[in-house]
Amino acid sequence: MRTVIRCAFWLLSLFLMSEIQAVTPQKESLKLGAERTDVVTRLLKDKQVGLVVNQTSILEKKQKHLLDALLEEGINVKKVFAPEHGFRGTADAGAEIKDSRDVKTGIPIISLYGKNKKPTAQQLTGLDVVVFDIQDVGARFYTYISTMHYVMEACAGSGVEFVVLDRPNPNDFIDGPVRQKGFESFVGMDPLPVLHGLTVGELAWMINKEGWLKSTPDTCKLHIVKMENWSHGDPYWLPVKPSPNLPNDQSIRLYPSLCFFEGTNISVGRGTYYPFQILGAPDPKYGNFTFTPTSLPGFDTKPLHKDKECYGTDLREYPFTGGLTLKFLLDFYDKAGNEQAFFFTRPQWFDLLAGTKELRFQIVRGLKEDEIRASWQPALNEYKKIRKKYLLYPDYR
Repeated sequence: MRTVIRCAFWLLSLFLMSEIQAVTPQKESLKLGAERTDVVTRLLKDKQVGLVVNQTSILEKKQKHLLDALLEEGINVKKVFAPEHGFRGTADAGAEIKDSRDVKTGIPIISLYGKNKKPTAQQLTGLDVVVFDIQDVGARFYTYISTMHYVMEACAGSGVEFVVLDRPNPNDFIDGPVRQKGFESFVGMDPLPVLHGLTVGELAWMINKEGWLKSTPDTCKLHIVKMENWSHGDPYWLPVKPSPNLPNDQSIRLYPSLCFFEGTNISVGRGTYYPFQILGAPDPKYGNFTFTPTSLPGFDTKPLHKDKECYGTDLREYPFTGGLTLKFLLDFYDKAGNEQAFFFTRPQWFDLLAGTKELRFQIVRGLKEDEIRASWQPALNEYKKIRKKYLLYPDYR
């Protein structure tokens, strides 16, 4: 009798589960802006097109680069503009990228890194529209959004349309100091917090409408091809590494917190296979974990502390879910001990990354993380009010 009851209960459970699944709506799969082919081709048909793209400009479902997909649709792509790290994303951070041609298609590639960060009027001559389709990681100092800003300025000045094919933000948080006046740079073009909580499409809309373009006119002819089936806060794991030194999800999660170390004497693991996942310097006081940065093509050929054994911390398995933390920065500053004065080896660069000199001063004064974070809140609250005006997707739940 008990066996019969158990079987009946099991069958009832299966029935109830199937009924629940039948009435519970399943979220449809994400569709990137670039994958909305009908919309994209309608916008670009019979126009002469420039692309701002790199190795991340992939249509995931087709595993095809945007350039190849557009050419197959008969779109007249005239030239490609390549950001930092180049069209294929293999150049070192900060390395000068030279103009060239795409080996596969023969289309000219114009570098937007080095001396020429902004397209000239001559380079835009003959183009009707420029399309931006590059994966951002959500941090103000990640330079792809700076490239987008400059291209928007150039398009505004030349009367060229600007189209953004939107992609998710894998570090979709709002946090960190807001960039202050006087700290404008290629790692801080606009008054954004370190983590801006926007997609590139939303950010382009904000830049355009807030009057941040230094061009005449001060807005461009902007069109955003939205994603489908995405909301703020939805997790997203990148199918292609966005740059040489962000090779995996852990490095991308840690990047907003560890990038500050680029203004110090602490290595973030450049010159190893684990950049932005390990920290250290050539002194045993920094930790028991050891690594030696080397010239490593495809990652970094001139890393900090090249060929020197470094001691520090291994964060590859650190259970960090994302956002921004000052824990690592404050810990290593404390470990510096009597050499704290030499911790900030590039103070000006540190300040540009932070967008303010206050963070460095607060660390030197010995403020705790909660005290530092509290100082960010007034500016963050004002930023959040601005951000709300430009949301294209449901906000955090």
